[in-house]
Amino acid sequence: MYPVTDLAGYFTGRWLLERDLYDADGAAGKVTGSAEFALDGESLSYREEGVLDTGLYRGPVTRVLEYRLTGPGQASVYFDHGGFFHDVDLREGQWSSTHPCADDQYRGEYRILGPDRWQLAWSVTGPKKDDVYVTRFRR
Repeated sequence: MYPVTDLAGYFTGRWLLERDLYDADGAAGKVTGSAEFALDGESLSYREEGVLDTGLYRGPVTRVLEYRLTGPGQASVYFDHGGFFHDVDLREGQWSSTHPCADDQYRGEYRILGPDRWQLAWSVTGPKKDDVYVTRFRR
């Protein structure tokens, strides 16, 4: 793993992203696009734009998050509506986090793979979902 002690310094800028989506039956789709982190005071704003392709559907997708910096390599992540999502601490180059969403449980894992590559994987289990989302980022 690649330790990150300056979260803003590492993330700020534009990243290409590829996300593979899996459900209980296997491959369910792919998102390709880009993400950008922009420093705004003590926060990083995150915005991604891409195209979702499930084979049956193809269309645009977006996501907006706020990474509120809390310490060296650390942040609290919030949704665009202001609700808390999860904490992250990348000082050792990886981090696991959870997020309850109604009766479903999200478990995320950040892995910093080098100065220009990182990955974020979410597994979702519960009565409504049994999915895995793996996103690879590169400059």
